[in-house]
Amino acid sequence: MAARKHPAIAWMISFDPLLFASRYARSILVAGLAVGIALPGLAEILSRWIPEMVVILLFFGALRLSPADLRLLGSGLPRATAYVLIAQLALPMAILAVAFALDAAHSAVTLALVLLACAPPIVSSPNIAAIMRLDVATAMQLMSMGSVLLPLTALPVFWLLPALGPPEQVIAATLRLVLTILLAGGGAIILRRVAFSKAGPAAVTVQRMDGLSVVALAIFVIALMASVSEAITQDTATFLFWLIVAFAANFGTQLFMLCFGRDPVSGARALVAGNRNVSLFFVALPPDVTAPLLVFLGCYQLPMLLTPVLLARAYRH
Repeated sequence: MAARKHPAIAWMISFDPLLFASRYARSILVAGLAVGIALPGLAEILSRWIPEMVVILLFFGALRLSPADLRLLGSGLPRATAYVLIAQLALPMAILAVAFALDAAHSAVTLALVLLACAPPIVSSPNIAAIMRLDVATAMQLMSMGSVLLPLTALPVFWLLPALGPPEQVIAATLRLVLTILLAGGGAIILRRVAFSKAGPAAVTVQRMDGLSVVALAIFVIALMASVSEAITQDTATFLFWLIVAFAANFGTQLFMLCFGRDPVSGARALVAGNRNVSLFFVALPPDVTAPLLVFLGCYQLPMLLTPVLLARAYRH
């Protein structure tokens, strides 16, 4: 009776924070950016757990895959494999070749661009594709295939990267990458099989899973803002430089890929080509290698989160 008399109380009782997070994902992620910049102390505390957060996000991304989604991976497999090999192997090797020719292979910019090109699509690619009315199945297939093939495509790139040092360090980094993908991705798939029936979870459960992923991603974004906040206040020129690099690499790649078609399938390919899960390498690579790239990684969140806003018209026309 009291709840009927007080709608606010009834709303509080029925409020589901995970469904709310799923419904307002974009706003929550932007809020994560603002909180991270406004509260550098909190961001600094959370930044100590960046590698663990990367594993958690990969786990949530794999948990979202249904058996039907996994079966989709087998359709058009040769074309998807060719795309992954071009995007994650040929492209970073081409960047490295240019860097060696210009005697810039040891620069932080080269390392950032090579790792970015080597990375698979971000785990939220299907969600962003749905927001932008692109082909979700294509985005999901390329994201999954890119993650599965990552250890194979990354090894030759790691081998040639001067920043990674001797062969034993390259092999160790590749093994850490394999272990991360197996534990997070494989563990999520096994849990889904055990926890849910063959029919899969109810739609509301899937929405809650999405909401949990959004919350985890927002916390991750806050953690990444620690280095960005420091750069803004102490070295603004460095911050602006990495911000320009991040937007140019992300939006430039997407706009280039859109030159080859703007139908939903080609649009999904353009989306995943520009938005890469470079944070995965912060688990596999030594901290002394990744530390100089923290500002770039933080800046890179901006074009990823703003893609549905700033590039919506480019995908429509």
